[in-house]
Amino acid sequence: MAQLRSLNPSRTTIQLAYYCRNAGSVCSGSRNGLLGSVTEFYSSNNKNKNNHGKFSQKRSLHTICAGANVNSNGSKNAVLRWQNPILSDVRCLHSAAQDKQAQVSVADRTQHVQSKEEGVKPQRDPLDVSFNDPIAAFKSKTTWELARAYLVYMICSSEKIVEHNMTLMKWTNKMLGKKIFTALMKATFYGHFVAGEDQIKIIPTLERLRSFGVKPILDYSVEEDISQEEAEKREVESSVSSAGDNEKDAGALPQYHVDKSFADRRYKVSSARTYFYLNEATCERNMEIFIKCLEAVSDDDAKEPRPASDGATFGTGITAIKLTALGRPQLLLQLSEVIMRTRKYMEALVGGQGNVLTHHKTIKDLEKYYASVGDNKDVQQFLKNVTSDKEGILHLFPWSGIVDEDSQLSETFRVPDPLTGQMRRLISQISPKEEEMFRNMIRRLNTIVKTAAELDVRIMVDAEQTYFQPAITRITLEMMRKYNKDKAIVFNTYQCYLRETFREVVTDLEQASRQNFYFGAKLVRGAYMEQERARAQALGYADPVNPSYEATTEMYHKTLAECLRRIKVLKDCGQDARKIGIMVASHNEDTVRFAIENMKSIGISPEDKVICFGQLLGMCDYITFPLGQAGYSAYKYIPYGPVEEVLPYLSRRAQENKGVLKKIKKEKRLLLSEIRRRLFRGQLFYTPKGNYVPI
Repeated sequence: MAQLRSLNPSRTTIQLAYYCRNAGSVCSGSRNGLLGSVTEFYSSNNKNKNNHGKFSQKRSLHTICAGANVNSNGSKNAVLRWQNPILSDVRCLHSAAQDKQAQVSVADRTQHVQSKEEGVKPQRDPLDVSFNDPIAAFKSKTTWELARAYLVYMICSSEKIVEHNMTLMKWTNKMLGKKIFTALMKATFYGHFVAGEDQIKIIPTLERLRSFGVKPILDYSVEEDISQEEAEKREVESSVSSAGDNEKDAGALPQYHVDKSFADRRYKVSSARTYFYLNEATCERNMEIFIKCLEAVSDDDAKEPRPASDGATFGTGITAIKLTALGRPQLLLQLSEVIMRTRKYMEALVGGQGNVLTHHKTIKDLEKYYASVGDNKDVQQFLKNVTSDKEGILHLFPWSGIVDEDSQLSETFRVPDPLTGQMRRLISQISPKEEEMFRNMIRRLNTIVKTAAELDVRIMVDAEQTYFQPAITRITLEMMRKYNKDKAIVFNTYQCYLRETFREVVTDLEQASRQNFYFGAKLVRGAYMEQERARAQALGYADPVNPSYEATTEMYHKTLAECLRRIKVLKDCGQDARKIGIMVASHNEDTVRFAIENMKSIGISPEDKVICFGQLLGMCDYITFPLGQAGYSAYKYIPYGPVEEVLPYLSRRAQENKGVLKKIKKEKRLLLSEIRRRLFRGQLFYTPKGNYVPI
């Protein structure tokens, strides 16, 4: 019973709401036994109440009320049954109309908990680093799912179908009607690339992933299907201050101003979701959606507080968020311009290139530069607010004010003229209403990250276009400084197709070390390459993208190797190696092999929980699942949402698969090999059953 009580009530009640909602009958059990179990469970929980527990209990009861259909004749007893976490381990009968049965086994869960408590070594398979083992790749799939995957990849191999896929899906929807179209999509693209329609229906997918050693990165993938004209209109309106655009002003950088030709940020982007600002209410709804993702992805065992030593890649879920979903893009543009103008100011002041931290200047050095105006009160106040330590200056501005205080942007970003001492503003005019919008954006992000910390779920802030990225990275680093005190809760994303990625990562690692917070990074190749190149050429600024795919791979490996080297230094010095947590988010098996080989060569094991791997659901299963089953920290990026509302997402997946036909070719070969093997061995009705524990 003690083992069963250790199961988390919030997650199991969600599961029970899903299983029993679809059941033909209500799960049965002894009324007295149930009451006794409830009493014992809650009395045990109350002894260890904390703020986190209250939060989880509140969310759990809210989910019960929303998901449970209790009849009027037995509502009281039924509610007791919903609340009893032990009942989630009883097999509920499903309606015969259900396509699949989602069952939770008491024995399996008890064994899972017991093995953890007794220190029993979980199941692990040897890893074939050539990633050519079809059994290891697809043992988590039914034969029907393999056939569906093969069909989807066959369709993705047709250029004409992929090119017009969105039009074809809309036309099919009109011709067949919603019901038949939904069934068709679930049997093909939707069923392959999307986990389910809501956070309840995705639970069986998450459970199966975990049973095969893979953890989730959750994303609510509903997108507005708006025209190019509407997208451009929204972007232009939300990217210009009410005070007007100062693009022609002295010192203004054209890269950080909206251009109508590129206002539709979906232009030549296939793999990244795009948010267009409508109003503040939409941003609030996006915040709530991200919080629901956190709740859905939170692990059973993660609900109990963990010691700091559990590290950055413990067996918990991750939620990916975008900052453009939480606020007005104009504010990110202006903040990005401030950061780049600050760098130029520092370069003009002291010479050299790079951000403030890399110049290795001290306060005394700055005082010398301002010697002729040193008695100016504004200059003295400016020097007083500069952020520095014994090694030198980190920032010219008190960036902590962005996330901790109600500081005014227009007053914060001012620097003294070294000749006159007059303070000049580096940010364009911001109205009081826009100041309030910025504070609202930060409040939303704070709420999301605080919730993630309470649920012990990781937050990955996605990278976006280069004209937003300086602001996104700066805000994300401040969130790290605030919340990553004992473990890496917040991760930033770095796109390795950019020329400056290595320097940016090294600088941010240095800041984390000097300000003593845990650093989390997701390394990706990137999603906006063609758009970035076209925009740079059109607006006349330097192309920020590496010249070739090979150069991007070299940048990725160089950056990853530096992160691994620093992790080894921490280990060798007896410090916590988990102060650096890295996700290798790549579908390139050469990059995955590079990471594994370097981990081995410098003595970093999967159990160190500092390196994890991630791929999209429905893509590169032959990489993800063997990694998870071999004991590496492996993740799948899990999209979910109603069928008709995720069509833009499905369209992107089809486009992306068209661009990686070589990978599709290998996956098709492995799929066909496994289908044949099962047919010859009489395993046509193979039922996946995993006994792996994610690391």
